[in-house]
Amino acid sequence: MEQVFVKNYTLPDLETWVESIGEARFRARQLFRHIYSRRIHSWSECSDLSKMFRVQLEFGAHLNALKMVEKLEASDDTVKYLFGLHDGQFIESVLIPDPPRCTLCISSQAGCSFQCKFCLTGALGFKRNLSTAEIIDQICQVQQDQGARRRITNIVFMGMGEPLANYASVLQAIRIMVDPNGLAFSHRRITLSTVGLVPQLRRLGKESPVNLAISLHASDDALRSELMPINRKYPLPELLSACREYPLPPRKRITFEYILLDGINDSPKQARELVRILHGVRAKVNLIPFNPANPDFGSGYRRPSEGRILAFQEVLQRAQLTAMIRQSRGTDIGAACGQLVARSSG
Repeated sequence: MEQVFVKNYTLPDLETWVESIGEARFRARQLFRHIYSRRIHSWSECSDLSKMFRVQLEFGAHLNALKMVEKLEASDDTVKYLFGLHDGQFIESVLIPDPPRCTLCISSQAGCSFQCKFCLTGALGFKRNLSTAEIIDQICQVQQDQGARRRITNIVFMGMGEPLANYASVLQAIRIMVDPNGLAFSHRRITLSTVGLVPQLRRLGKESPVNLAISLHASDDALRSELMPINRKYPLPELLSACREYPLPPRKRITFEYILLDGINDSPKQARELVRILHGVRAKVNLIPFNPANPDFGSGYRRPSEGRILAFQEVLQRAQLTAMIRQSRGTDIGAACGQLVARSSG
């Protein structure tokens, strides 16, 4: 029997698979409960399944798609996990406790092909897309590791890679996350961040009501194209048009992420231009002061002074635009925004 990664499957897919190996469809619901509610470590723990079925699972189904290689804890309680994939690639996930919330930042690709100039992950280049099982297993293994100490309450697709460039696997993973028989997260607790792949963005709005975050980082096309090459393909007018047309549920807004780079995109004039281009979008802005890069990569960018950060925020707030300054977490273990490079500290 060909081995499968069961965390690739939604419940209907799993029902089809268990029938294909001669078991009743209701066994799929039992398996879902064992995997996602009981968070088992091995098939031998499934005592309500027949011995023959457990043997079939041992030889025909991979329970885990990842291997935990390293775990680092920061001074602010942020935890970074390094996972090995079956083909020798690596990814990272970051757990951010902020009681009563506990957010897990997950990866959707090994590496990234979009080469945003301020992001270390892009310097790795693109290795491959993650499977649905590799996306889901980040949540399962981190929750297993944390046990009763912390319960993951929120999921953000803000780790390595561009989620909308791996659309099918990411959407399948979201279906498992929100399934009451699966991970049972609310759509309101899941946020997908994208550099702005407009066709997939329009499709997402029709297929899933998860929270949307746009990596913007500039208020004009020339600068955004310099910082984010994807802007040459999908420039700001096209991206913002898709955002204005995005089917938002009541009381929900699109988050625009804006990394502040000293002397580059942090002037009051650029803040006023940001207000202008977001007109007509149900928006809020997350201002992210630049996290200094690993010296091995040396981006040359700097964090603005506190005064420049607050002045930028004030322009947005004066225009009645919600603008929060995101406090970076896990900087001492290379776990902050733009710092993930998927390599061992040893």
